[in-house]
Amino acid sequence: MTQSLQDIALDLFQTAIRRADPAAAVAEQMQRQPLPPLAEGGRRIIIAVGKAAVPMMRAALDTLTEPPTAALAVTNPENLTDIDGAEVIAGAHPVPDESSAAAGARVLARLADLNAADQVLMLISGGGSALMVAPAPGLTLADKAAVNEMLLASGLEINRMNLIRQTLSQLKGGGLCRAAAPAQVTALILSDVIGDDLRAIASGPTVAPLGSRAEARALLQAEQLWEQLPASVQQHLSQPEGDSPPPAAKNTLIGSNRFSLEAMAARAEALGWHVPPLTDDLTGDVAKAASRIIATAQDTADDRPTALLFGGETTVKLTGTGRGGRNQELALRIARSAPEIDGDWLFLSGGTDGRDGPTDAAGGMVTPQTWRKIAESGADPEALLNNNDSYAALEAAGALVTIGGTGTNVADVQILLRRPGTSGRNDA
Repeated sequence: MTQSLQDIALDLFQTAIRRADPAAAVAEQMQRQPLPPLAEGGRRIIIAVGKAAVPMMRAALDTLTEPPTAALAVTNPENLTDIDGAEVIAGAHPVPDESSAAAGARVLARLADLNAADQVLMLISGGGSALMVAPAPGLTLADKAAVNEMLLASGLEINRMNLIRQTLSQLKGGGLCRAAAPAQVTALILSDVIGDDLRAIASGPTVAPLGSRAEARALLQAEQLWEQLPASVQQHLSQPEGDSPPPAAKNTLIGSNRFSLEAMAARAEALGWHVPPLTDDLTGDVAKAASRIIATAQDTADDRPTALLFGGETTVKLTGTGRGGRNQELALRIARSAPEIDGDWLFLSGGTDGRDGPTDAAGGMVTPQTWRKIAESGADPEALLNNNDSYAALEAAGALVTIGGTGTNVADVQILLRRPGTSGRNDA
């Protein structure tokens, strides 16, 4: 029996997630390039930070021939679980709280007394920026939380947000290497950032910062966000630079959004779908991203079953009080524009971590019928969209994608499946 578009889209989405499996990536890298032997008297410390911290830590412990001196994993509450041979704690995401500050303090404590004979293995994945926080001197957790919440609502791209976050932290932007000095630091990194700029992943704890305080200040002023900052943050960013460049670490990328896109493409082709060139830079405002997807669909009209694959991380500028996430809002915007896409189609947008914004959904999956279904439920889809209430809108149409936490995070993927023919045949 021919698979439904819904089944195929979910198959491809799970393919993307499997390709980003953090445990497999860590094990493969450590087997291909083993860690150097410890010097006499040296200690090995393993710290895993991010939404994929648990599977990355397990893989590292399973691969090492000798147990480390200490092992600490910091992850999100949904992925919190025990690991034999490691301490596991949870921070908060996407807005840091006291648990994130406690995690940051715990990491700093683990790095406090290291020497040149010691080695630190860092396992870094997306989400680490919020899960582990250590405010710069003179700042409080409340200051950092207020800035983070403002940034999430601002619509700024992730690398610009991270530039600002790094300047307010003891750990971000190479701060972890400063804390670990003079120990040698090796980092295995699972990228959730489009373009794979290592400085931006988890706000770059083991690499040089994205920019200076002066650059952060100029950006905030240009975006008319400066006056929204707490006075203590304004004072901190107005001070001259004080830190020297962080000590160098050995950083290796072991997984990314692009890898997952390529895996989806191979799977789609194996299922008999035509796959045009991949789009791996779907970033920026979600409304503009929706327009770009629709334009791509119009430009690649074909008489063959076609799978258009996108990867990236969009942003939503919050103007309402509703609940949702960037993937859900993107899906809802595509549903509203259904008449602009020919054929029998389905669109899925999902976060590879299984979580989209502060909701239990990974994203949304819509068809030409979705907008009508929302209206038939008694809801006003346009009003819900304007209130950033994409969760309620998609829920009304049975269009949410809910898969639970995946234990990985390589940003978002989008799948537009289209069969030539009459629009609206698929009622998924």
